[in-house]
Amino acid sequence: MPTNVTPEYLAAEEEYREAKSAKEKLRALEKMLTLIPKHKGTEKVQMQLKRKISKIKEEMETKARKSGHGPTFNVKKEGAAQIALVGLPNSGKSSILKQLTNADVIVDDYQFTTKIPTPGMMEHKDVQVQLVEIPAIIKDVSLGKGFGLQILSAMRAADALALIVDLSRDPLEQMWIILSELENGGISLNKEPPNVEIVKKAEGGIDLRGRQYFHGDELVLKELLLKEKIHNAIIVFQSDTTLEQFQEALDESVTFKPAIILATKGDCRNSKQNFALLKKYYGDYDIVPISAKKQINLEHAKESVYRSLNIIRVYTKTPGEAVAYPPITMRPQSTIYEAAGRVHKQFQKKFKYAKIWGPSAKYDGQKVGSDHILQDGDIVEVHIR
Repeated sequence: MPTNVTPEYLAAEEEYREAKSAKEKLRALEKMLTLIPKHKGTEKVQMQLKRKISKIKEEMETKARKSGHGPTFNVKKEGAAQIALVGLPNSGKSSILKQLTNADVIVDDYQFTTKIPTPGMMEHKDVQVQLVEIPAIIKDVSLGKGFGLQILSAMRAADALALIVDLSRDPLEQMWIILSELENGGISLNKEPPNVEIVKKAEGGIDLRGRQYFHGDELVLKELLLKEKIHNAIIVFQSDTTLEQFQEALDESVTFKPAIILATKGDCRNSKQNFALLKKYYGDYDIVPISAKKQINLEHAKESVYRSLNIIRVYTKTPGEAVAYPPITMRPQSTIYEAAGRVHKQFQKKFKYAKIWGPSAKYDGQKVGSDHILQDGDIVEVHIR
């Protein structure tokens, strides 16, 4: 039992002990986590609470998927990537989807217009990107309120998130609700996954390597491993890691997503002041103010969505023929060999050399090997044996 806990914390703990359903247990655990004093002496208990919360959510989400009740929230991915449009009721998600993709969607001023995820295809720089409007986030959606767990599942499936903030209302309150629900749902934004390798083994106990990178209590770390029934493992810290980050590495239910902010209704009263607030407190996000109604900054919004994907375009061509469209999309630092495999697996097996035009070429038609690093906009012609 942590020291200096409040009567409210003890009451929440009693709620947890008496809880019958998963929702009741989850609500009590999250109360406990909110109410517990935050200091080094309670670090261990905080980690334990977070683990319990994560496990219950995972069980609830799995049960919701298997039950088959309610609308289907899974949207088949199309194009280069899938971006989820996430926001509070009546924040302008439908208007953005309609303007950026020309999707046939209902745009209205009443709340909860969107009942199930609605997709549309956006084209930018020769790349097709699928935008999916997710039903509105509300308080306690992470506890399963409404179709909360299905909503979280749809966001987890996306490659990136666009947070939709209405500039005609308090932007800080909107962001607080969105970020709180995502964090409670195990979705972490604009953070790199912990650079920790956990290799289980048959014997030998817990072997910590790269200790200089770990910033936390090793005893608490080992207790976390034991609670996961990990008695024998090699833990390799490859960069600076806190105890909380280690817990994220241990927790397979935590997912990491890039995110941007699209600030809607930029033509409304008080929008300038609210945008300034948004920039002040969330300036580490890429924020684009737009007006779907007046079609202001829509191309900028497309570019922001595209940049969030962190991809490069690689065009391919067959010898003697024109460049093929659309380009294939790849991660930065990808090689010719990887691009060949995207065209056809046989191109990797029978690879002889490639010719390249574009930013990474010293001259047009340069002959390169399979380890050549590609850049955005390159044109590749693969030759096989």
